[in-house]
Amino acid sequence: MSLIERIETALEHHFSLTHGASAPPRLMEAMRHAVFPGGARIRPQLCIAVAKACGENDRGLTDAAAVAIELLHCASLVHDDMPCFDNADIRRGQVTVHKQFGEPLALLTGDALIVMAYQAIARSGRVHPMRTVELLSVISDGVGAPDGIVAGQAWECESRVELSQYQRAKTGALFVAATCGGALAAGVDPQPWRKLGDTLGEAYQVADDIRDVMMQADQLGKPAGQDAHHGRPSAAADLGLVGALDYFNNLMQTAVDSVPACESRAAMRQLVLKESERLVPPSACEIISRQHAAKSTRVSA
Repeated sequence: MSLIERIETALEHHFSLTHGASAPPRLMEAMRHAVFPGGARIRPQLCIAVAKACGENDRGLTDAAAVAIELLHCASLVHDDMPCFDNADIRRGQVTVHKQFGEPLALLTGDALIVMAYQAIARSGRVHPMRTVELLSVISDGVGAPDGIVAGQAWECESRVELSQYQRAKTGALFVAATCGGALAAGVDPQPWRKLGDTLGEAYQVADDIRDVMMQADQLGKPAGQDAHHGRPSAAADLGLVGALDYFNNLMQTAVDSVPACESRAAMRQLVLKESERLVPPSACEIISRQHAAKSTRVSA
């Protein structure tokens, strides 16, 4: 079973435990709409891959950690898309939750997914309770204040913010939760895996900034040009597309180099490289290079 198949199976399993005949049917429908079909599922895939690299011996806890991280990510997207923030019409190529079900249910959907994330861990943590306590702590750090994704969203409400601080909170924190959470689920010290999560998270946000400038909504699966429209911090705006691409490539190489020594180190590095090509395809790199060369020629002339 591939990593993506495993996370889809685990998500379906935990949804089956949460949904019941007594639940409000439109809320249940909205929750599924927010989670399925998914995106790349890179965060839960990363969590499972790290657990396997660390000698996974509690598959249920690993799956629960991966599910929780994906549910928390999906919850943040539901809230991010609402009129008080982006007022987005599409997400992952389909109508956003608030457009499909209304704002009240969208708010409740995000809340319900957050609770469901912790329910998944609570159900699966009985075999290794101490691991579970640490897991809850590291995942909570990736979500709440002072440096989790909630803080990242809140920085958009401030008049000034440092770009790297914004990126670490909005995107990097949940990647750290994924790598460290995978190690903790396997009963291994998470610290050697922190740099991988931190670097990947920052790289992912830089790639998102590049894609927001270069791609159309149908390619992104969400509205394009949102950073400029909302005046958000952006690596593409601060560094230019060429500078942002160079920064992204350096981050991805650092991520590859930061994979700790383990039996599956080569496979982990390959996963990182594959994700790098997915985030900023070679075709996009070529377009940026051609645009830069054309601009340099005009300036020289």
